[in-house]
Amino acid sequence: MDASSPLAAELADERRRRQVLSEKELERPATTRTITVSNQKGGVGKTTTTVNLAAALASQGFHVLVIDIDPQGNASTALGVQHSADTDSIYDVLIDDLSFADVVADCPDIERLQVIPATIHLAGAEIELVSLVAREQRLQRAVEEYHRYREEHGLERLDYVFVDCPPSLGLLTVNAFVAAREVLIPIQCEYYALEGLSQLLNNIQMIQKHLNPPLTVSTILLTMYDGRTRLAAQVAEEVREHFPEAVLDALIPRNVRISEAPSYQQSVISYDRSSTGALAYLEAAAEIVTRGGPTEI
Repeated sequence: MDASSPLAAELADERRRRQVLSEKELERPATTRTITVSNQKGGVGKTTTTVNLAAALASQGFHVLVIDIDPQGNASTALGVQHSADTDSIYDVLIDDLSFADVVADCPDIERLQVIPATIHLAGAEIELVSLVAREQRLQRAVEEYHRYREEHGLERLDYVFVDCPPSLGLLTVNAFVAAREVLIPIQCEYYALEGLSQLLNNIQMIQKHLNPPLTVSTILLTMYDGRTRLAAQVAEEVREHFPEAVLDALIPRNVRISEAPSYQQSVISYDRSSTGALAYLEAAAEIVTRGGPTEI
């Protein structure tokens, strides 16, 4: 292969990135980091980001929990966890006061990764939550109870908890914001990328003011990046300009393996760890670890 060709240059760059990644020492956080992944725009890679960051961290030795609070249940599917209508799920936790210990499932192909699945029943939870006591804090209380349960039963402390939200700003998403300390926003590198983002940030500020003062937008991840287009570079530049402290250096490219993995009920980390997409998510996960916590924006 011609060493000066674009393909050779790309392969050399990937080798260099893998080498850098392999040399990083990733330390456990001092306390559990709970991160809600949210963007009310659909199709920005929200669920894909949740499952692949969780899988990347678990594959590096961290103890990780994914809470699927999206009625579509795509995170549950991608991690190979049963979530048929008769499965005990996050719905039963929020509405019927079941504990996480009653519904949690292990990801079948990645150790140290657990999932609280979502079922179709969650579609009606927005309405059912309205009449319940402390409706905005129900997820937060379940998370805190599970931490105590693990401690009492001699289980390892969770390092990371990821909450996958529906593409809306209803009561399910409010519960996710109240339960978390950090918000991660995936932003697609395409036209209208920032559309609706101001509304999301306004909602987060309302949660900070009235329900969860420590909540912070700690991380913004650029997804579906196509380096061949000028538009993608312009969008990335604009987002970095607006949120210089929160945007990760890692970019998630458009990648066939990332798209294929959910159809095999796997994350891209377990489906094809050698792919460019898996490398990007491993880099993003390592960056989240090394940054070590929220930064105000």
